[in-house]
Amino acid sequence: MDLNVAEAAASAIAGLGVGLTAALSFRWSEKERRKPKKRVEQQPEQGLPPGVDTVLSVLRSCAVVLDDSDQVIKASSAAYALGLVRGGAIAVDAMLVMARLTRRDGEIRQADLDIPRRLGGKPGGDALAVSVRVAPLGSRLVLVLVEDLTEARRIEAVRRDFVANVSHELKTPVGALSLLSEAVQDASDDPEAVRRFAGRMLIEATRLTSLVQEIIELSRVQDDERLVDPEPVPVDELVAEAMDRCRHQAAAKQIVMAAGGIAGLNLHGNRGQLAAALGNLVENAVNYSPARTRVAIAARRVPGSANDIVEISVTDQGTGISEKDRERIFERFYRVDPARSRATGGTGLGLSIVKHVAASHGGTVSVWSVEGQGSTFTLRLPVAHQTRTRPGSPETDTDTDVRAESADADTPDPLTTTLPAPEALP
Repeated sequence: MDLNVAEAAASAIAGLGVGLTAALSFRWSEKERRKPKKRVEQQPEQGLPPGVDTVLSVLRSCAVVLDDSDQVIKASSAAYALGLVRGGAIAVDAMLVMARLTRRDGEIRQADLDIPRRLGGKPGGDALAVSVRVAPLGSRLVLVLVEDLTEARRIEAVRRDFVANVSHELKTPVGALSLLSEAVQDASDDPEAVRRFAGRMLIEATRLTSLVQEIIELSRVQDDERLVDPEPVPVDELVAEAMDRCRHQAAAKQIVMAAGGIAGLNLHGNRGQLAAALGNLVENAVNYSPARTRVAIAARRVPGSANDIVEISVTDQGTGISEKDRERIFERFYRVDPARSRATGGTGLGLSIVKHVAASHGGTVSVWSVEGQGSTFTLRLPVAHQTRTRPGSPETDTDTDVRAESADADTPDPLTTTLPAPEALP
């Protein structure tokens, strides 16, 4: 009897346990079944409309999407890079105001803004010029598109300054020619005055021709584009052409021009542009050197990580260039000494042309200068690839031959000879 009661009690307890387990399992399964439905219902409320994410990823503009609480739910990497988004919110107050107005009335808004840059988390540096366009995206989202116009504004400013400078530079010789022609007309009965005015007219006409020629040359090279059909150009021929170009001015000031280390070297590029660039450097060295001094032109081949480089340096014994001027001498129309530039006929475009020629040839130009001691301008350009020949062949481009020819020359190598301070030659 007792055994039957115990078995009945155990069976009741087991049944109760099974029932509780089944009930809990049913409740848990019902809860889990409801969760996916809840997420599916909330997804359209929290996410972007279908296809918007894909469209935003291919836009060139910075893109930011705000929800109805002004929180950022989508932003491109460029928006973070420009500092437009920080801490999950848009960081520019003017953009936030535009977004709120657009959300309220549904109108598309556009504005140009200047945004202060942030350096190390603090405002600093030049402002960013941006174009902002805000449009509604659905019933509660707002899309903010931002285009960076800083570089375009800079280029436009450079072009505007260039046009203004060109107009000013052209006006000076043209005005001088107009006045001199009137003077010649008034002095028609004075042969001596006519000759004097005609000489001045020739000087102004030469200056005008030089300015126009340099403007044309600058327009050809200012894009810094790679050359289409480069060719090997012998360095010794470029140096000879540059020296011939300045021989008259150097002789008038009793300036000695010396060249060394140039035999056997070849550059890879456009001959006309390279000749113009080197000629500008040599001409500047002669024009800004005192009388009875020296100008040295030297070249050498320097091993590079990818290709060998030819360094061509032009050294003078002039007055030197101050540190503040060295930062700007490659700008268009910039002159260290405007009065001296007028006396020498300088246009302020020569070094700018040199910089652009070097860039288009995959090279660089640099300057070393000490006030009172002189200056050295150095062009670094890629060497022309040449086919190696067998030993004993008459055509060879080894450095041994270059050094031998340089050592046998009567002119010392300017690379190894230190030029003294300006002094009168005997």
